[in-house]
Amino acid sequence: MIERLQVSHLRNLEQVDMQAAQCNVIIGVNGSGKTSLLESVFLLSRGKSFRHHQPKRYIQHHKQATTVHARLADGSTAAIQKQTDATTILRLNQSTVYNQSILTEQLPTLLIDPSSMDMLEQGSASRRQLLDWLVFHMKPGFHSQWVAYQRLLKQRNSLLKQASTLTSAQLNELKAWDKGFANHAALIHHYRESVFRAWQPYFEASIKQLLPNYAEQLSLTYNAGYDTSIALDAQLHERLSQDLQLGYTRIGSHRADIHVHWRSNSFNKIDQLQNTADNETSANSISDVPVDKVSKLPVIKEQAANVLSRGEKKLLITALRLSQLPLLLNDTDQVMSLDNVFKSSMRDDVIKKVNTTTQRQATPVVLLDDITAELDDKALDILLATLSTLPCQVFITSLTEDVLPLITKYWSNPNVFHMKQGQLTIG
Repeated sequence: MIERLQVSHLRNLEQVDMQAAQCNVIIGVNGSGKTSLLESVFLLSRGKSFRHHQPKRYIQHHKQATTVHARLADGSTAAIQKQTDATTILRLNQSTVYNQSILTEQLPTLLIDPSSMDMLEQGSASRRQLLDWLVFHMKPGFHSQWVAYQRLLKQRNSLLKQASTLTSAQLNELKAWDKGFANHAALIHHYRESVFRAWQPYFEASIKQLLPNYAEQLSLTYNAGYDTSIALDAQLHERLSQDLQLGYTRIGSHRADIHVHWRSNSFNKIDQLQNTADNETSANSISDVPVDKVSKLPVIKEQAANVLSRGEKKLLITALRLSQLPLLLNDTDQVMSLDNVFKSSMRDDVIKKVNTTTQRQATPVVLLDDITAELDDKALDILLATLSTLPCQVFITSLTEDVLPLITKYWSNPNVFHMKQGQLTIG
């Protein structure tokens, strides 16, 4: 947990020095710097901004670098400096480190913001990152495999772009790469699948809280990005000519995805038949529809994004993110009051299984940016109620103080700040 946050030269934040609590509320008008403050925490944790990847776009005008420094509750310190040429300096306890994952492990962040509410319609990258964030913090061996895989993928794609045909030497080189590529992919898939299975019951429980009417119709699925029943290098060999034509690798762990599917239930089937019956036979009631026709009607399965309304999609994405926190924090010593929210929706055998899945990692920081613009009062109340039972730190931004009564319902003494033109004041 962050105790003190110092930010310099990030967008309109000239110099900010913030004493943080478990719950922190930042209030200000649009453009005041609220989101930039959350961006600084995200930058420290992830090494990149969630708004723009080029440092020169978020470093203050006429400045050469932006710096974010945090003192954590355990007494350790973490810092990052990003320069306009993308040079990065990382420090942990005043010592320079050379891998962003070290800071990520110390300060896991979970962002819920308006821009993330479109992930169902976007490409697979944002959904894959959602799963990988969880795998990274739960499976220590995942990151090294992912880094090695990405290195080979870059080399492979570079070779594929060189020519439409390869020499014997290049083919032998590619064959050796593909063997290692397949080994890394198999381990990545193993980690992802293990975590995904542990995540599912939490997602289902979260759906029951946020979208109870669709609890039986929504399901979360994982796609590895390739046929895991066949060695990846063998599949790559079969597809080599097509990959050469396109100049990139079409299958593998880098194409993995998670989907939320919507399935029709018996009531949907009856409604569909009833509509047909009304048109064809002027039937006046559902009882006029033959039962045997209902059972023979195929189950409809498609992407949930194609069925749900805009508001329902927001609740679904919130359920995806919210359901990750209890799993990340779960251990046998601290049950995190899940009985109040999640465990009441789970079977006893499922609870026992997820309790032994992982061990608790560092306390996460949850960043809620202008969340009142995306969620209704009921959904926001469920979100805050759940977060208040978990050992996590929360930063919330809001345009007005209207959100404070709901926040103080769950945190008796939150730190409240006001942001105006990049200047942060408390109270």
